[in-house]
Amino acid sequence: MDLQDSIYIGQIAKLHGYKGGVSLFLDVSDPLAYKETESFFVEIDGILTPFFVESLKLKNKGFAAVKFQGVESEEQALSLIKRKVYIPKSDVKQIDHLRLNDHEIIGYSVEDENKGAIGTVVNVVDLKSNPLIVIDFKEKEILIPLVEDLIVHVDQDSKRMKINAPEGLIDLYLD
Repeated sequence: MDLQDSIYIGQIAKLHGYKGGVSLFLDVSDPLAYKETESFFVEIDGILTPFFVESLKLKNKGFAAVKFQGVESEEQALSLIKRKVYIPKSDVKQIDHLRLNDHEIIGYSVEDENKGAIGTVVNVVDLKSNPLIVIDFKEKEILIPLVEDLIVHVDQDSKRMKINAPEGLIDLYLD
Protein backbone atom coordinates (compact mmCIF):
# COMPACT_ATOMS: atom_id res chain seq x y z
CA MET A 1 0.00 0.00 0.00
CA ASP A 2 1.19 3.53 -0.79
CA LEU A 3 0.99 6.62 1.42
CA GLN A 4 -1.47 8.32 -0.96
CA ASP A 5 -3.86 5.37 -0.46
CA SER A 6 -3.71 5.63 3.32
CA ILE A 7 -4.70 7.90 6.17
CA TYR A 8 -2.45 8.81 9.10
CA ILE A 9 -4.17 7.98 12.38
CA GLY A 10 -1.40 8.15 14.97
CA GLN A 11 1.95 7.01 16.27
CA ILE A 12 3.33 4.23 18.42
CA ALA A 13 4.32 6.11 21.57
CA LYS A 14 5.92 3.63 23.96
CA LEU A 15 6.08 0.06 25.17
CA HIS A 16 3.11 -1.44 26.96
CA GLY A 17 4.27 -4.26 29.19
CA TYR A 18 7.15 -6.63 28.55
CA LYS A 19 5.71 -9.13 26.08
CA GLY A 20 5.71 -7.08 22.88
CA GLY A 21 2.80 -4.76 23.58
CA VAL A 22 2.85 -1.11 22.53
CA SER A 23 0.94 2.03 23.38
CA LEU A 24 -0.56 3.56 20.24
CA PHE A 25 -1.57 7.23 20.32
CA LEU A 26 -4.65 7.61 18.12
CA ASP A 27 -4.42 11.19 16.81
CA VAL A 28 -8.12 11.30 15.91
CA SER A 29 -11.22 12.87 17.43
CA ASP A 30 -13.01 9.53 17.96
CA PRO A 31 -10.62 6.76 19.08
CA LEU A 32 -13.65 4.50 19.67
CA ALA A 33 -14.08 4.25 15.90
CA TYR A 34 -10.85 2.20 15.77
CA LYS A 35 -11.52 -0.31 18.56
CA GLU A 36 -12.43 -3.08 16.09
CA THR A 37 -9.56 -2.45 13.65
CA GLU A 38 -8.00 -5.74 12.60
CA SER A 39 -4.75 -4.35 11.20
CA PHE A 40 -2.68 -1.20 10.96
CA PHE A 41 0.11 -0.16 8.61
CA VAL A 42 3.27 0.99 10.33
CA GLU A 43 5.73 3.14 8.37
CA ILE A 44 9.16 1.51 8.52
CA ASP A 45 11.93 3.04 6.38
CA GLY A 46 9.34 4.70 4.12
CA ILE A 47 7.40 1.48 3.54
CA LEU A 48 3.95 0.82 4.99
CA THR A 49 4.15 -2.58 6.67
CA PRO A 50 0.97 -4.38 7.77
CA PHE A 51 0.64 -5.48 11.40
CA PHE A 52 -2.33 -7.58 12.47
CA VAL A 53 -3.94 -6.84 15.81
CA GLU A 54 -3.96 -9.62 18.39
CA SER A 55 -5.61 -7.39 21.00
CA LEU A 56 -6.49 -3.71 21.36
CA LYS A 57 -7.72 -1.99 24.48
CA LEU A 58 -8.60 1.70 24.47
CA LYS A 59 -7.09 3.74 27.30
CA ASN A 60 -7.40 7.39 28.33
CA LYS A 61 -6.62 10.47 26.22
CA GLY A 62 -6.51 8.74 22.83
CA PHE A 63 -4.11 5.95 23.76
CA ALA A 64 -4.65 2.26 23.05
CA ALA A 65 -2.73 -0.74 24.37
CA VAL A 66 -2.05 -2.87 21.29
CA LYS A 67 -0.54 -6.31 20.91
CA PHE A 68 0.43 -7.16 17.34
CA GLN A 69 0.65 -10.72 16.05
CA GLY A 70 4.28 -11.77 15.68
CA VAL A 71 5.64 -9.10 18.02
CA GLU A 72 6.53 -11.25 21.01
CA SER A 73 9.35 -9.45 22.81
CA GLU A 74 10.28 -6.10 24.24
CA GLU A 75 13.10 -5.85 21.68
CA GLN A 76 10.73 -6.37 18.75
CA ALA A 77 8.29 -3.81 20.15
CA LEU A 78 11.09 -1.26 20.72
CA SER A 79 11.74 -1.21 16.96
CA LEU A 80 8.20 0.17 16.46
CA ILE A 81 8.44 3.10 18.88
CA LYS A 82 7.93 6.55 17.30
CA ARG A 83 6.67 4.99 14.05
CA LYS A 84 3.69 6.54 12.25
CA VAL A 85 0.57 4.41 11.89
CA TYR A 86 -1.88 4.41 8.98
CA ILE A 87 -5.00 2.67 7.75
CA PRO A 88 -6.14 2.27 4.13
CA LYS A 89 -8.50 5.00 2.92
CA SER A 90 -10.83 2.20 1.86
CA ASP A 91 -11.18 1.17 5.53
CA VAL A 92 -12.53 4.52 6.64
CA LYS A 93 -16.17 4.06 7.47
CA GLN A 94 -18.13 6.75 5.72
CA ILE A 95 -21.16 6.63 7.98
CA ASP A 96 -21.61 10.38 7.86
CA HIS A 97 -19.50 13.45 7.15
CA LEU A 98 -18.35 13.81 10.76
CA ARG A 99 -16.97 10.25 10.85
CA LEU A 100 -14.19 11.27 8.47
CA ASN A 101 -10.78 10.96 9.98
CA ASP A 102 -9.86 14.50 11.05
CA HIS A 103 -6.62 14.43 9.15
CA GLU A 104 -8.39 13.39 5.97
CA ILE A 105 -10.01 16.84 5.62
CA ILE A 106 -6.67 18.66 5.69
CA GLY A 107 -6.32 20.28 2.29
CA TYR A 108 -10.07 20.54 1.69
CA SER A 109 -11.34 23.89 0.44
CA VAL A 110 -14.03 25.42 2.65
CA GLU A 111 -17.01 27.46 1.55
CA ASP A 112 -19.38 29.18 3.94
CA GLU A 113 -23.04 29.51 2.87
CA ASN A 114 -22.98 33.27 3.59
CA LYS A 115 -19.33 34.31 3.07
CA GLY A 116 -18.45 32.08 0.11
CA ALA A 117 -14.96 30.61 -0.23
CA ILE A 118 -13.05 31.14 3.01
CA GLY A 119 -9.89 29.09 2.56
CA THR A 120 -8.29 25.68 3.00
CA VAL A 121 -8.22 23.35 6.01
CA VAL A 122 -4.62 23.29 7.27
CA ASN A 123 -5.15 21.45 10.57
CA VAL A 124 -7.69 19.96 12.91
CA VAL A 125 -7.25 20.59 16.63
CA ASP A 126 -8.51 17.47 18.40
CA LEU A 127 -9.94 18.95 21.58
CA LYS A 128 -12.23 16.32 23.10
CA SER A 129 -14.94 18.80 24.08
CA ASN A 130 -14.60 21.10 21.08
CA PRO A 131 -12.61 19.92 18.03
CA LEU A 132 -11.71 22.81 15.71
CA ILE A 133 -11.03 23.11 11.99
CA VAL A 134 -8.10 25.46 11.28
CA ILE A 135 -8.61 27.28 7.96
CA ASP A 136 -5.98 29.37 6.19
CA PHE A 137 -7.46 32.47 4.53
CA LYS A 138 -4.91 34.85 3.02
CA GLU A 139 -2.37 33.99 5.74
CA LYS A 140 -4.96 34.49 8.49
CA GLU A 141 -6.16 31.63 10.65
CA ILE A 142 -9.89 30.98 11.01
CA LEU A 143 -11.07 28.51 13.66
CA ILE A 144 -14.41 26.80 13.13
CA PRO A 145 -15.88 24.22 15.54
CA LEU A 146 -16.06 20.76 14.00
CA VAL A 147 -19.68 20.08 14.91
CA GLU A 148 -22.45 18.48 12.92
CA ASP A 149 -24.70 21.54 13.06
CA LEU A 150 -22.16 23.72 11.19
CA ILE A 151 -21.18 21.29 8.43
CA VAL A 152 -23.62 21.33 5.54
CA HIS A 153 -21.83 18.98 3.13
CA VAL A 154 -18.48 17.26 2.60
CA ASP A 155 -17.51 16.14 -0.92
CA GLN A 156 -14.62 13.71 -0.66
CA ASP A 157 -14.17 13.45 -4.43
CA SER A 158 -13.60 17.18 -4.98
CA LYS A 159 -12.13 17.74 -1.48
CA ARG A 160 -14.60 20.48 -0.66
CA MET A 161 -16.50 21.25 2.51
CA LYS A 162 -19.51 23.52 2.83
CA ILE A 163 -20.29 25.03 6.23
CA ASN A 164 -22.82 27.40 7.76
CA ALA A 165 -20.84 29.33 10.38
CA PRO A 166 -22.76 31.36 12.97
CA GLU A 167 -23.21 34.98 12.00
CA GLY A 168 -20.14 37.05 12.90
CA LEU A 169 -17.80 34.09 13.63
CA ILE A 170 -15.73 34.39 10.44
CA ASP A 171 -15.69 38.19 10.71
CA LEU A 172 -13.92 37.89 14.09
CA TYR A 173 -10.84 36.56 12.30
CA LEU A 174 -10.88 38.91 9.31
CA ASP A 175 -10.85 42.28 11.12
